[in-house]
Amino acid sequence: MPVPRLSLQTVARRSGVHPDLIRRFVALGLVEAERDASGGLVFEPTAPAVLARVQRLRTGLCLNYASIGLVLDLLDRISMLEAALRRAGTRSETPPWT
Repeated sequence: MPVPRLSLQTVARRSGVHPDLIRRFVALGLVEAERDASGGLVFEPTAPAVLARVQRLRTGLCLNYASIGLVLDLLDRISMLEAALRRAGTRSETPPWT
C-alpha cells in the first residue's frame, strides 16, 4: 500500500513553518521532498516532525542551517548504532540522544 504524501501547504500548516522556509530546507537537504506530476513538492508524513526537530535545533542551540544538517546526520547515525546494539543484545548505559 503506497504511503500518502503531504502537500507543501499541508506540511506548512501542520508544522507552523512558512512554505518559503520549507522550500529552503528542501534546497539545503534538511527535509526530503519529491515532485508530484504537476511539479509541486510532496512530503512523507514524517516531514512535520523533521521540521520540528530542525526548528528545535535552530532555536535551542542557535545553530546555522549547515550545522543543523551535520547534527541531524550525527543524531541519525547515533540512533542506528543504538538500534544495532539493542539487536545484538548489548546495552548502552547512557540514554539515547534522540
